[in-house]
Amino acid sequence: MKKRLSYLACYYVLLVLLFSAAKVLFMCCYREQQSFAAGDVADVLLHGLSLDLSTALYFLLVPFLLTAVSVWLRVPRWPFRAYYAVTAAAMALAFVADTSLYGFWQFKLDASWLQYLETPGEAVASVTTGWLLLRAAVAVAAAVLIFLLQCLVERATLPPSPLTPHPSPSSLHPSPLTLHLRETLLYVLLIPVIVVGIRGGIDESTTNIGQVYYSDRQFLNHAAVNPVFSFLYSASHRLDDLSQYAFFSDVESRRLADNVYTTESILTDTLLNTRRPDIVIILLESAGEQFAGVMPHLQQLKDEGVYFSRCYANSWRTDRGTVATLSGYPSFPTVSVMKMPEKSRSLPSIAGTLKRQGYSTSYLYGGDINFTNMRSYLIGTGWDHLTSKEDYPPQQRRTAQWGVRDDITFGTLLQLITTSTHDTPHLWGYSTLSSHEPWDVPEDYEARSAGDGARDRQYDEVENAFAYLDDCLHQFVTGLKASTQWENLLVVLIADHGILHGEVDHQRPLEKNHIPMLWIGGAVREPRTVDAICNQSDLCATLLGQLGLSHEEYTFSRDVLSRSYVYPTAVNNYSNAQWIVDSTGHVLYDFDTRRFVVAESRDSERLLSVSKAMLQTTTNDLKNR
Repeated sequence: MKKRLSYLACYYVLLVLLFSAAKVLFMCCYREQQSFAAGDVADVLLHGLSLDLSTALYFLLVPFLLTAVSVWLRVPRWPFRAYYAVTAAAMALAFVADTSLYGFWQFKLDASWLQYLETPGEAVASVTTGWLLLRAAVAVAAAVLIFLLQCLVERATLPPSPLTPHPSPSSLHPSPLTLHLRETLLYVLLIPVIVVGIRGGIDESTTNIGQVYYSDRQFLNHAAVNPVFSFLYSASHRLDDLSQYAFFSDVESRRLADNVYTTESILTDTLLNTRRPDIVIILLESAGEQFAGVMPHLQQLKDEGVYFSRCYANSWRTDRGTVATLSGYPSFPTVSVMKMPEKSRSLPSIAGTLKRQGYSTSYLYGGDINFTNMRSYLIGTGWDHLTSKEDYPPQQRRTAQWGVRDDITFGTLLQLITTSTHDTPHLWGYSTLSSHEPWDVPEDYEARSAGDGARDRQYDEVENAFAYLDDCLHQFVTGLKASTQWENLLVVLIADHGILHGEVDHQRPLEKNHIPMLWIGGAVREPRTVDAICNQSDLCATLLGQLGLSHEEYTFSRDVLSRSYVYPTAVNNYSNAQWIVDSTGHVLYDFDTRRFVVAESRDSERLLSVSKAMLQTTTNDLKNR
């Protein structure tokens, strides 16, 4: 009995030590980007220990059951070894993935990456082959090391294989049956202890990520979080568990969000000189306003068109931003509507509405249009003719890591527009892709951009990618202005989302979420700036209002030029957190930790209540679709 219990205790301690070692290595990998002292490492280990202890109990369950069975039956070594192999692979993958992805996402490993596994080629397009091979090698080495350590603990503490639960008759005092019953009773008594340990106590609040947060520096809080627990927790709370956002009664929720969503346009003026222009909607990949300084041509265009100066992205990923822009539908902290065909096909869309008005519709994307279920969404919401990388010759399909680079696809779009001979108005949609990791612009572009007199310093590779996008956009607009189509054309330029770069992180949501929305073209009556706070999801109602069309079916899209838009707000969410801004300021709240990440409002609690009511209202709509 003592050896069996010794084995369980030592195995449990090993798991906790592995989790602690992973934290230290995680912090070391980011020592150049995040400053911390030895005392911070100790604090991270101390505050993260409760989550490690709970997670280790999950891993202990199978050895615990096998050991309990061995009291009565002969249990060979191979079930233990098989379990070690599985857990070693799982832990190694979690540790390496967490450390690798944190640099891109700035939050801990969760289940959101699973949705990209259906198209693995596109999922890894942000990184190089060498980057992947290095991490794969590290993961394999870590898995082997963890497996060997588990085997070592077993060999040092358990009897020789096969396990022999029946002691020699000469040593029985008391009887063997009594000993077996006593040991079995001990294991039975340990079960509620393990359950309570996994749960984190007997109170209503169970083990959660927020319990390890202790610092005003998010990096230290994130370092304290166990990545295995973070993944398991998010996987169990994301896909079908929208009930976590039921904060109020339906009556109270409607009251709080009463002035937020309006579906009627009451206009005093118009931005356009025609009700039926040809329309181009261009989603600029990751091109938040934080990159305004390296996109001079886009800044010049702001003086020529209608610039919405306080527009904010709804989310942090392209699939969410695309749905928000084209369907006027909100994003959600833990689910992607584009990945849910049974939901996305029920959404309204600019394409569907304009088709009913006689428009032809086309969409262009230089990448894999099946990625994140994009094809299904576009077809299901009214886009008739789709062009993607498969429509390009082989030599152009891999000119960028994600597919066909932007100068080529901008050229395609220009040709489609300027050679169009249709007798009906046309709607084109287009998503750029080169301003995305790994920022692989043409090899000679850096030299050309450095020689531009408008740029007085050397850009890093990220800024260089946005400067490249800016130049592609400039060539495209120049070509349009020289065409006969320009006079009746409305071009909507809008980013799909912002990104984390430089000093801009999740604790600076105003900068991270601020995106350009700009209307240019001959169909624009005159240049002006609209300074109302709004979301990218408000494009649908605002555009349709200018076209004199009803947008009643766009429940969560607001016409920001309408007199009915009385409470300007914008929200952005990611990884079970939501940010909201209004005239009083802004707050960012993490629903996992149940605490403010940012609270810079004259009335933060009221603003949080509005944010919760908006999320409750929109998730109820999603559930009922």
